[in-house]
Amino acid sequence: MVRRPGARELIVGAACDPVFGPFVLFGHGGTAAEVIGDRAVALPPLNASLARELVSRTRVAKLLAGYRDRAPADLDAVCLALVQVAQILVDLPEVVELDVNPLLADEHGVLALDARMRVASIESIETARGRPSADRLAIRPYPRELEERVALRDGRRVLLRPIRPEDEAAHQALFASLAPEDVRFRFFNMVRELSHSQMARYTQIDYDREMAFVAIAEDPQRSAETLGVVRGIFDPDFVRAEFAILVRSDQKGRGLGHALLEKLVRHCRARGAREVVGQVLPDNRAMLDLAHTLGFESRFVPGDGVVEVRLVIGAGAGAESA
Repeated sequence: MVRRPGARELIVGAACDPVFGPFVLFGHGGTAAEVIGDRAVALPPLNASLARELVSRTRVAKLLAGYRDRAPADLDAVCLALVQVAQILVDLPEVVELDVNPLLADEHGVLALDARMRVASIESIETARGRPSADRLAIRPYPRELEERVALRDGRRVLLRPIRPEDEAAHQALFASLAPEDVRFRFFNMVRELSHSQMARYTQIDYDREMAFVAIAEDPQRSAETLGVVRGIFDPDFVRAEFAILVRSDQKGRGLGHALLEKLVRHCRARGAREVVGQVLPDNRAMLDLAHTLGFESRFVPGDGVVEVRLVIGAGAGAESA
């Protein structure tokens, strides 16, 4: 019924592991899928970058890239299908198994020829719907509810939101724009450049164990820019959160650092942390003044040659990040 000469047969699936919860499967599809055994798995939710990484871990990825007289397949369409299947797992807890095989892919896009789905029993559905999606997933979904727009001292409005994997390029641009002194204040030594693996670590985070808020310029006349970032990492018991903050050199004095750090403190309090701590170089007076403005106490640590700033926020309760 469908004629797509040269299209590659793929399989896109989803299932639920008893330990890791829902997962997405991708690989070489068709009637010989089980024999070929070319497949890779990933944990939802997915975005375009994570979907491409999933595809790259299969042998069929080389066929999708094109060869001889075969045109490359529309990889964006393949990745979109993976992102959408992952989102089904996030949004619909009753879906416990999904299998699209084959999914035809060529230069014109993708087309699902056959699919099947298994759903949970009524009792299981009612139980699952009573639990937040984050409890079912090994990786916490992007917490869109934490996005917030604030006005700086000069009236400029910026978006404060959790960092996303696709922010890597903007993060590189932020680092490249820093003055040498600001690099030293942030990393405690002179760093010339950050590798892709380091940037991936900074932008692909576990929202459940850490948080990074970026400040994005909202200027319709210019492309979105990252103006600053604040990061907090929780200890295993969620008692303490250690923070670090970075503001673009040409954006200082506008209240951006205050807005970022105050946003992180509110988030840590909502997650139940009891204190927020950080280390600051003694000559970083601007950072020490900012910490004191927000109520942090400071003490010099002779052995490390740094100043530790500490803010007690109590046992905390709330659900800002829920």
